[in-house]
Amino acid sequence: MKLLRIFLPLSLAWLSLGTNYAEAQNLRPPAYPLITHDPYFSLWSFQDTLSAGPTRHWTGEAQPLEGLVRVDGQSYQLMGQTATPLRAIIPIAAETPYSARYTFEAPAAGWEQPAFTPAASWKTGPAPFTNNTSQAGTQWTSRDVWARRSLKLSGPLPTGKLVLLLLHDDDAEVYLNGVLLLKQGGANGSYERFALPDAARAALRQGENLLAMHCANPQGGAHLDAGIYAAEPAPASLPVARQTGVTLTATQTTYAFEAGPVRLTAQFLSPLLLDKLETLARPVSYLTFRAQSADGKPHKVQVLLAASASLATNTPYQRVATQAGKAGTLGWQAVGTTTQAVLGQSGDNHRIDWGQAYLAAPVGAAKVGTGTLQALKAAFTKTGALPSASPTQSASGTQAQNTALAAVLDLGQVNQPAERHLLLGYDTPYAVQYFGQNLRPWWRRDPAMTMAKALQAAETDYASIRQQCAAFDKKLYTDAQAAGGREYADLCQLAYRQAVAAHTIAAGPKGELLLLSKENFSGGFIGTVDVTYPSAPLFLLYNNELAKGLLRFIFDYSESGRWQKDFPAHDIGTYPLANGQKYGEDMPVEEAGNMLILTAATVKRDGKPDFARAHWTTLTKWVEFLKRDGLDPTNQLCTDDFAGHLARNANLSLKAIMGIACYGQMARQQGDEKTATEYTALARDYARRWMQLAEDGNHYALTFDKPAGSWSQKYNLVWDQLLELNIFPREVAQKELAFYLTRQQRYGLPLDSRKTYTKSDWILWTATLAERDADFQALVHPIWLYANETPSRVPLGDWHETTDARQVGFQARSVVGGYFIKLLQKQMGSKP
Repeated sequence: MKLLRIFLPLSLAWLSLGTNYAEAQNLRPPAYPLITHDPYFSLWSFQDTLSAGPTRHWTGEAQPLEGLVRVDGQSYQLMGQTATPLRAIIPIAAETPYSARYTFEAPAAGWEQPAFTPAASWKTGPAPFTNNTSQAGTQWTSRDVWARRSLKLSGPLPTGKLVLLLLHDDDAEVYLNGVLLLKQGGANGSYERFALPDAARAALRQGENLLAMHCANPQGGAHLDAGIYAAEPAPASLPVARQTGVTLTATQTTYAFEAGPVRLTAQFLSPLLLDKLETLARPVSYLTFRAQSADGKPHKVQVLLAASASLATNTPYQRVATQAGKAGTLGWQAVGTTTQAVLGQSGDNHRIDWGQAYLAAPVGAAKVGTGTLQALKAAFTKTGALPSASPTQSASGTQAQNTALAAVLDLGQVNQPAERHLLLGYDTPYAVQYFGQNLRPWWRRDPAMTMAKALQAAETDYASIRQQCAAFDKKLYTDAQAAGGREYADLCQLAYRQAVAAHTIAAGPKGELLLLSKENFSGGFIGTVDVTYPSAPLFLLYNNELAKGLLRFIFDYSESGRWQKDFPAHDIGTYPLANGQKYGEDMPVEEAGNMLILTAATVKRDGKPDFARAHWTTLTKWVEFLKRDGLDPTNQLCTDDFAGHLARNANLSLKAIMGIACYGQMARQQGDEKTATEYTALARDYARRWMQLAEDGNHYALTFDKPAGSWSQKYNLVWDQLLELNIFPREVAQKELAFYLTRQQRYGLPLDSRKTYTKSDWILWTATLAERDADFQALVHPIWLYANETPSRVPLGDWHETTDARQVGFQARSVVGGYFIKLLQKQMGSKP
């Protein structure tokens, strides 16, 4: 469905402060960023219409924001949908911890039947069953696990629909009192709802019940937990405000609606201004509502915003507690789990369950409170206000799915435009664990800083930040369009918030700035070097201190003696626990080349060699490794590890040559002409040998042993231009470009000749090699089509199929920061 992407006329003042300007894009994002700060505080809309589904964490788990507008006493749904609430019959471990009998050895037949007597080898342990060592439960490292769980039920049995909640990795089967409920292949990574057949209700009984589970784990992650729930009656639906437009820019997403005789906009602004570090690091976003009469008559307008407590939980079944307070001119409500296991778990498909989510509003302009979503909506629909009293909290807290923070904004009798705003924030005492030491987030590096102070500072800055963001968004688009055309500018807008929000900014042990990425849906690793590498152009472009923050912890890892190999580590842990490499295999040439290239890039952007000089011994160790093993790499992985091992990888060799050349350039910047001459000459000698080894007629081969007609994108060559290394003749890149233009599919240039899938970040690097704008845009256009037409409605995936635009894997990753490489080239003044 194509949506109108321009606003209805509002006012010049709104346009000057808001996201709209003449160059509003036509691109339909795969998902719309709403609140974006870091890998934990990251909310998106996965559909074109804001009211068509719940807002979600980037992982896809619902973290609902619901919005209603009341016009002259008639309420309309603006955003989100109310999920059908569930009531536990046999609860999952995330809601109520339990223990089960289990075995890792294949049991006798009938193991799932109530009458079965487990052998003495069966043990008892807590659920869930997992191989995640940071997670509570029973450690499961074998291929299979079988588990039996007994529970006594009393009182009336449920009469409505039953749902199985199941977390499984990989294939699973679940039985209730010997009746098969479900066989499910693959892995889901989070609790998923499965409607149960009528036989399940017939199997459920008063008294003892047995839930039996089996799961296989042939590789990778291992998880198993299950429970049975009753689906409560769905609440009555409201009329839906008609969405008339949506515009996305770098820092803002703005929706336009019609609700009866009123026009309304809802603007989500996350002020991720990379050159304003304190603003960038402060985890506070703004949501501004603006209303105007459509018929020239005054109309009473009120808005309800309800934020589910699941913003502060990993699952909606965890227990939470709320608190209220004031911060200067603001009133706020906060919610967090009752357990507060700070930095207690790590993993990929995992949401934060420590710290507190905040909803704040200016006193006098809004009322804030808490309650169940159903009660909040019912009171607002009836009276235009919150319930007269907040619910009483029990000592054990309430379930997140039954708890919401809420604010009602009264815009008064609206004829001319009127607007009100809210603030949404997230407070964590610590950002990551760094080799056993818990590090504060950058914005809380001063122990005296509190969330109340941060909220008040954000409120004070509100008008200024809106102006700064509007100006930045327009400049980014204008600059990107000048560098690469309109479609390129659309892609940069789309990538910006995603790339920034896949990182957290922490204060290191010595107060230094660390910018730590999370490998979203590609292992969950923290500080991965070959994720930093494609992400870096964005940070090199806008704030070189942040670019250095991507490298410091890898230098520290080596220089502290914790990592003793003569090439860099792949990562420093699994987010948010940065206690040492967790990836199962090294990428020697990949990571050594990456660190040398990126260090050289930061030095060039600095205009002085201090950063390289501080780590020269480590850089020298790495370049000596590349001198020895980089030209003709042995069988190993590169950053495209999903494609498997490859020996004599021509593109990986290019990276090594660029790394060696970068070392020579950095030596020259320090005044060491002898070393500079030596390593520059070595890189040029390797380049000549590379051209001979990779030569394959009208292009260069995938590997040096030249399988007939093989090829690959030589995206690593782009640094020869950007850093003005001048190691390869310009004809090499242009020969490759001409060949690539004959190999494109509808949705992009394949990564190499082995498969038709691709990586969009690398295509933008490859396109930057082009001497003609038309060739650059010819390579970019299929990526624009992919983003616009992909059926995979998730935050932009960088690994997709070029034939049908479907996501192959990964989503919401920082690597789309690599899209900015053309802008970086333009700013650095280098030429293809």
